[in-house]
Amino acid sequence: MKLVMTLLVRDEQDIIRENIEFHLAQGVDLLIATDNRSVDATTSILKEYESRGLLHYISETRDDYNQRAWVTRMARMAYSEYGADWVINSDADEFWWPLEENLKETFKNLPDEVNVLRADRHNFVVVGDSDEPFWSRMVYREKNSLNALGGTLPPKVAHRGAATVRVSQGNHSVEGMGTLNMVKGPIEILHFPIRGYKQIENKIALGGTAYARNRELPESDGRTWRKLYEDYQTQGSLKQYFEAQYHDVHRLEERTNAGEIFIDTKLRDLFNAA
Repeated sequence: MKLVMTLLVRDEQDIIRENIEFHLAQGVDLLIATDNRSVDATTSILKEYESRGLLHYISETRDDYNQRAWVTRMARMAYSEYGADWVINSDADEFWWPLEENLKETFKNLPDEVNVLRADRHNFVVVGDSDEPFWSRMVYREKNSLNALGGTLPPKVAHRGAATVRVSQGNHSVEGMGTLNMVKGPIEILHFPIRGYKQIENKIALGGTAYARNRELPESDGRTWRKLYEDYQTQGSLKQYFEAQYHDVHRLEERTNAGEIFIDTKLRDLFNAA
């Protein structure tokens, strides 16, 4: 059974190596990464894994965040060029954590008739100094994770390899595979979307501009990014959003006592052991 993961990245140097190492250790055979105009160390990190035969590197220079087309291209390549039985389409801030065994065994044990797996995401709140590794400080997880619009954080899907698959914007659904037989798998996605102010400012400034430049996408796509980009354009509003997400000692205690967050150290423990 061959398991391939796709990644679409831009300026992810603070998290991309950990993401790759984690998923390789969980049984991912190969990663296909599209690097969209990174200017930090992301490119050199990806090419390091490419030189080891563990990653297929694609440089995408367009600046309109056509995620749907770029991820679909990688997902089809995973099947047609690398013979993937299952494909995980992920973001750099997502860690697909199997509840049983490892990722490869989890997908291998799915019934033959299942062709799509759904996995719920869980946000970890931003804590501490961003100069420290995210995994060493971000160990508080929300019980009920919401997006920036206040809605329930949507799940992500993985799918069986297929030459005709089409992946939606955001990697939340797929089509083009005939009848979909989807199950909720024994996998949870540990999500670290905000790791520091400079990181989220850079992400929203670049991503929001790219969304605004793309006239092909409907306004319903990328609603979270579009909202945060509006905040970014309003002086001080994105900073206020970040400060509302940041957790000092008192807020951690308050939300823990209220049952809104709880400690989850399994990713930290794994990296400490490594």
